[in-house]
Amino acid sequence: MLSDEICVLGGRSHPELTEGVCRALGVRPAEVEISEFPNDNTFVRIRQNVRLRDVFVIQTPCPPVNQHVMELLILVDALRRASAKRITLVLPYFPYARSDKKDAPRIPITARLVANLMETAGADRILTMDLHSPQIQGFFNIPVDNLSATGMVAERFRALNPPNPVVVAPDVGRAALCRNYARKLGADLALMDKQRDRSTVFIRNVIGEVRGKSAILLDDELDTASSLQKATESLLERGAARIYYGCVHAPLSGNAIERVRALPLEKIVVTDSIPVVVDGLAERLQVLSVAPLLGEAILRIHQDLSVSKLFT
Repeated sequence: MLSDEICVLGGRSHPELTEGVCRALGVRPAEVEISEFPNDNTFVRIRQNVRLRDVFVIQTPCPPVNQHVMELLILVDALRRASAKRITLVLPYFPYARSDKKDAPRIPITARLVANLMETAGADRILTMDLHSPQIQGFFNIPVDNLSATGMVAERFRALNPPNPVVVAPDVGRAALCRNYARKLGADLALMDKQRDRSTVFIRNVIGEVRGKSAILLDDELDTASSLQKATESLLERGAARIYYGCVHAPLSGNAIERVRALPLEKIVVTDSIPVVVDGLAERLQVLSVAPLLGEAILRIHQDLSVSKLFT
């Protein structure tokens, strides 16, 4: 049985995920009132006692991102002023994760700014998932647990059992992870030599044999789908028989839906770390729930147990 001290609540970004996590834990979500004043300022009221409770706040920054980030900070401030014992932010998709370095003159490192804001608001711990850049953990002076749902995505492909599979790493940064899952799937490994010039993606080469095989592309995020489009074209040019795609986060920004719909993908496997738009993709798209994984991590944090076995 869970201690009465645990408390799980969610912002307005992904109520379905909050409900799923609470079902996995066997608790009811805490009652929260969130609204806007006529001047567009956000109002938050925690509608139950959280004094000396272990509180987990679930918020995933899908559009409107800035509103959801600000809402999260106000939630934390309200909980701190209500004397919560510990506040853990559960961020399945970390906001501004791609703004993690200064790679051009006179630009911000927004991920670091967001980390500072969360700490200043009063967060005690961060629970996130498949950070685009693991170094973001170093932006914090509080504990950060970075779970991975890539294994869940890879296991779904094991169930689909595509013939003659080869796991394809979309770039060098994903090679080690993809090698691990190629081993688990009993598949070969191929690696793409990807380069980016601002918003333009180039696939220079594919290292490894894909001709006549079922290519399984595994990545962390599907945003504009421009990289996926280039990768699919490159694999087809090299004779791949079938192409499957899997990722954890699927923000599907801009015209990504139209791009993905036009690609000859057998199956697309994503998670619900962000609310997923399935418009025109329902037959080929499978959405896996990360609620049980997050629920297990929350339980382990609450009981002061190791979370590390959930990282892979």
